[in-house]
Amino acid sequence: MTKEEELYTTIGQKLNDAEQSQMFGKPCFKIKGKAFICFFQNCMVFKLTDNMHEEALSFDGSQLFDPSGKKRPMKEWVQVPFDYKDKWTKFAKAALAYVAKSAK
Repeated sequence: MTKEEELYTTIGQKLNDAEQSQMFGKPCFKIKGKAFICFFQNCMVFKLTDNMHEEALSFDGSQLFDPSGKKRPMKEWVQVPFDYKDKWTKFAKAALAYVAKSAK
């Protein structure tokens, strides 16, 4: 396991009620059966909205999550490079809150 994936896993395991799972064959964490973070290409990926979404996209190398590589990104999901690992926990908590609010 890479240091990037170790950090992703540690962050996810510390979040209350988060369950480890898979999404598109990649590691993810879910709340109430809905994914809110995942790990892809040594980056952490977050389902975000509003200001958090804008902030996450503002970093060099951040991009909308396109797991297929076919230029069909998932609009709410932002892939954030390891260079910004100090922001990963903040974004993970925001993603959890956002998805938990909308999940039933």
